[in-house]
Amino acid sequence: MSSFMDRAIRAFNVLRGNEGPSVSSPDQVTSISPFNNRFRYETGKSVLAPIKTRLAIDASNIPIKHVLVDEYGNFKDLRESELNDRLTLMANVDQTRKAFIQDAVMTMLDEGVCAMVPIEVSSSPNRGTFDILSMRVGTIVEWFNHSVTVEVYNELTGNRKQITVPKSFAAISYNPLYPVMNEANSTLRRLVDKLALLDSADGQLYSRTLDLIIQLPYVLKTDKRKEEAARRLEALEEQLYDRKYGIGYIDPTEKVTQLNRPVTNGLSETVNDLTESLHNQLGLTPTIFSGTASPEEMIHYNNRTVLPIVQALIESMNGAFFSRTAIRQGSRVLAFPNLFKMAPLTEFSEAADKLTRNAIMSSNEIRAIVGLKPSNEPDADALRNKNLNQSDNQMGEEDPKTEEVEPKNEIKQYSNGKVRS
Repeated sequence: MSSFMDRAIRAFNVLRGNEGPSVSSPDQVTSISPFNNRFRYETGKSVLAPIKTRLAIDASNIPIKHVLVDEYGNFKDLRESELNDRLTLMANVDQTRKAFIQDAVMTMLDEGVCAMVPIEVSSSPNRGTFDILSMRVGTIVEWFNHSVTVEVYNELTGNRKQITVPKSFAAISYNPLYPVMNEANSTLRRLVDKLALLDSADGQLYSRTLDLIIQLPYVLKTDKRKEEAARRLEALEEQLYDRKYGIGYIDPTEKVTQLNRPVTNGLSETVNDLTESLHNQLGLTPTIFSGTASPEEMIHYNNRTVLPIVQALIESMNGAFFSRTAIRQGSRVLAFPNLFKMAPLTEFSEAADKLTRNAIMSSNEIRAIVGLKPSNEPDADALRNKNLNQSDNQMGEEDPKTEEVEPKNEIKQYSNGKVRS
């Protein structure tokens, strides 16, 4: 209890502004990322919402942990730390680790960049190393040479607050799909523009205007005839507008021609083509949205779309949350995608047999993937081929060798007195 109280007393919250991370005086300020210096526009949220929601959910399903790696960068052991608790349990008082990753991915896809800011740390960032006790996703509103101004949610006041932190303090992640989703001339931008034109055309098509041409029984060449025609139109408009059912009358010598007809300008085909092109560039096939994708399609989608997004988050965390000393000692943040979830039962059983037979995974590790509790059998945690390396008492005793019996020579006697064996 005393250690917890000491940590709570020494804990530092960057939102309070006391002894915050030191920020050098800015030389130049800009409102957009200097690496993606493009005009920011309001994306079509109706178009992007299902896409970024699908990507954010799939990315948040991949576990991310604080681990220890060997000299070759391979996973060695799990680190029990405050950062690992943030990545596996609760990122802050409001968000679980899944909600936090989903928030980070959606912000990154929408804005092109996001910042994961440590809010509450064990000690002042100016004093060196510290443990992360709480972190939140923020939107970058200003860029400086060595710092950024981030807008994050302030749980102390319930409002969003802008704070300036060094770039080395916040994990800044860039959207790997930026040219497709956030560029001013991207496929998404063209799709949004075409949808705006299509909505405008639909609004005109289904508006209250009738688009009628009335042929009057006289020639409109003089001003007096034109004035009479204008009065006739006003009278007909009043009849249609004021009547309960919109019914009017005309002279038997007048003729009415209706011009209202469907729009055939090719916008619908263009929108369909751009939507299909956008989904193909993002690796999102219709079967993925409907949940009927094959294992090959899911592997292609995860390798080319989901994992690059998760890797962008991981690399920014490794660069901001660890000192050089910690990195040399093997501290890393790694993702652990579960490839077995994409395989059907038959393929999973074959893969499990091969992995256990080649001493890559133990039986209890396979049981953990399936969701079963570990077995208490002594061989359940052993890495060996159970089909070959069996104990002597499990192997059947060999049958004793049968004695070879020499065939007896039969002696036959012929009539001449000679014998033949």
